Amino acid sequence: MTNSGTIRAGMGGWTFEPWDTSFYPAGLSKKKQLEYASRQVPTIEVNGTFYSSFKPPTFAKWRDESPEGFIFSLKGSRYVTNRRVLAEAGPSVEKFLTQGIAELGDKLGPLLWQFAAAKQFDADDFEGFLKLLPAEQDGVALRHALEPRHPSFCVPEFVALAAKYDAAIVCAEHADYPQIADLTGDFVYSRLQMGSDDNEACYTGQGLDLWAERAKVWAAGGQPDGLAYADPARKADQKPRDVFVYFITSGKVRAPFGAMAMMDRTRR
Repeated sequence: MTNSGTIRAGMGGWTFEPWDTSFYPAGLSKKKQLEYASRQVPTIEVNGTFYSSFKPPTFAKWRDESPEGFIFSLKGSRYVTNRRVLAEAGPSVEKFLTQGIAELGDKLGPLLWQFAAAKQFDADDFEGFLKLLPAEQDGVALRHALEPRHPSFCVPEFVALAAKYDAAIVCAEHADYPQIADLTGDFVYSRLQMGSDDNEACYTGQGLDLWAERAKVWAAGGQPDGLAYADPARKADQKPRDVFVYFITSGKVRAPFGAMAMMDRTRR
């Protein structure tokens, strides 16, 4: 039965000092935090891979400490995305992919390539970058998500390039960065960044209801209303898609609860 893709909601990382008291049980060892967190939400976005490299045993440890079906999304290295000429990032892409991420096996989720807020769209350079992203690494399939944060990417040419290389454009909700909700890959990746610590579940109940319904539409293969599209005239293939939704940055203290509340709503 494939009428709908799988919806997974999570947060960024599992190590955050305020969570020691707001999210984790009293007295839980830090060594047990991933084991606990990965049993409360079905996915986590790993931000640490943006700043540092890890060794294969670390990825294997993450794999073994998380339950069956859990998914890790990894943020691509800053040495790949924070450069003037993206098409020259080949050695950095290779270094990132060969550090041991394949140890995650079927727990490896999308790779998030986040670009500097000042990085502007250059079609030739960006296509050169997309050509550097392989479909697999050491026998493990790779999925790529693109998060530009400059308004120059809000054009049909960018959407067409992402679709050509089967990469998903991140649908972000952010106070400053543009939203591009066009469907270009075989999965959906959304980052919700307008929560608040004053809300018990990061977002308001109304906000959670809205995004849960959007996730259901995405999973069923549709394009939700009320979002910003760079190419509104383009209609993506209507097919079931897996959906990844992450509560990031604003409202981080309550982000795990936002993810859990989202999962509860998508099951209704």
